Amino acid sequence: MKFGFGKIKDALKGVAEKEEREKEDEEEKREREISEAREVKEKMSESEQGPGTIEELNMEAKEPVKLNEPGSGPEPLAPADRTKAEKTGLIFFPAFDWAISPTHPEREERLLYTRDQIFEEGLMDLPQIAEYTPRLAGYKDIARVHFCVPDIKAQATTPHLIAAGSCLVLADALMVGEVKNAFALVRPPGHHAMTVAHGNRGFCNINNEAILVEYLRRKYGIRRIAIVDTDVHHGDGTQEIFYNDPDVLFISFHQDGRTLYPGSGFMNELGGPKALARTINIPLPPGTPDEGILYVLDSLVLPILRDFKPELVLNSAGQDNHYTDPLANMRFSAQGYARLNEKLAPDMAVLEGGYAIQSALPYVNTGIILAMAGLDYSCVREPDYTPGMFVQASRDRKVLDEIVATQLENWKNRDFLVEETVKGLGDFYHRKKQIFYDTDMIQEFQDETIKMCPDCQGYVTIDSHAHRSINDTRVFGVSVPIYACKNCQAEAREEYKKRIRDPVYEHVYLQDKKADEYRAYDMRTKKETVY
Repeated sequence: MKFGFGKIKDALKGVAEKEEREKEDEEEKREREISEAREVKEKMSESEQGPGTIEELNMEAKEPVKLNEPGSGPEPLAPADRTKAEKTGLIFFPAFDWAISPTHPEREERLLYTRDQIFEEGLMDLPQIAEYTPRLAGYKDIARVHFCVPDIKAQATTPHLIAAGSCLVLADALMVGEVKNAFALVRPPGHHAMTVAHGNRGFCNINNEAILVEYLRRKYGIRRIAIVDTDVHHGDGTQEIFYNDPDVLFISFHQDGRTLYPGSGFMNELGGPKALARTINIPLPPGTPDEGILYVLDSLVLPILRDFKPELVLNSAGQDNHYTDPLANMRFSAQGYARLNEKLAPDMAVLEGGYAIQSALPYVNTGIILAMAGLDYSCVREPDYTPGMFVQASRDRKVLDEIVATQLENWKNRDFLVEETVKGLGDFYHRKKQIFYDTDMIQEFQDETIKMCPDCQGYVTIDSHAHRSINDTRVFGVSVPIYACKNCQAEAREEYKKRIRDPVYEHVYLQDKKADEYRAYDMRTKKETVY
């Protein structure tokens, strides 16, 4: 399967010719990847490691837990100037030792064909490309985002930690100015994982993109971030995590939720009371081709991004909008994906879905890499693709026009919407949610409460009750935003102390992003884990 990159190679003087690579059989690849993962883990300091350190953090709590005085956390580093950076950073992590089942669509082959093709064509030898080595994310990185039930070790396997950690490696390279942009080609994916994680839903356990955002905020002081989710499935997990955060603009265009999992992502999902219209959903009609998606990008997404003025733009780069994807019904091509990336110009992209392993992913990933590197991608085409083979239906164009007009109006009136909504609320805003874990067959019911603080966005509490086939689990989580006021921080920590005395809960969690301190209390063992 050749793309014919002769034009690219001829144009890049000084690029050494690539020696032919011998094909390895699948078993050798598997053994090599597992070995690499183990080596990465062994090189890490104990403070960075995930599995193996949690037991050392446990402490007895026979008396009510005594919390440390909350601080403001470590001082963030200043991001470097990237204006002179010339390279695109890449990480490949196929996760050989993780799969839902051997024949599941979300399996290692999703990245193997891409990696083989990109190496064969010599893209990794281009001076515009810099390849990085993965590392594991720490448990603290996960705790900044998730209440993992019963604990992080149960939800985040080593491959999950490496996938998330790969994003953090590229974030560091971006922030110190080594690269101009970056693409994390990793699995397992994450954009369906929500704040509370009882198990796997939508092939996701932990949310790589959200972990990346909180890492950038804590380590580098980045505040205003835009996330553009281009997966065919609505990014309901990322939306839920940042639903009440006015500093994170979440834009998702996806196949209409009335026709596809997870059945959400409609235009009336605009955000919490203080973050209205910071969530912009674009439910596309099935069969939408390049023309329609690029029209929405030009007419709606890019104008809102220009107005929001984010410090960073992140792309949840799902590739299942492709016309050959077996799990969806869209008509996007590799050329369309490359053009989208060129126009969007994200600072960093993180792979999400995409399940046409041979007919789409090698072409789409190659097109995106070339676009991010500023190289010619015109020769990247699927063997069966002919320009003009998919045409935007006039009926669907009217639907897109209505979506663009409605969401532009919502964005224009965002401050008014917030003002009118907040003044009609009391001290707290309550929201009930019902969440289904399609992979693990868990039905979760949540009561979410948001403090309507006049000085900050307020803290959040979640009372979560999960129904399983064997037993039920009830947990309580308290989350303090990184920019919370001191009063909300103190009130939230008192709420945590109160809840650990309530025997109705099996686990109680504190997520103090302001102090960068995270706690998990096990009611059965009377032990608290501190991250």
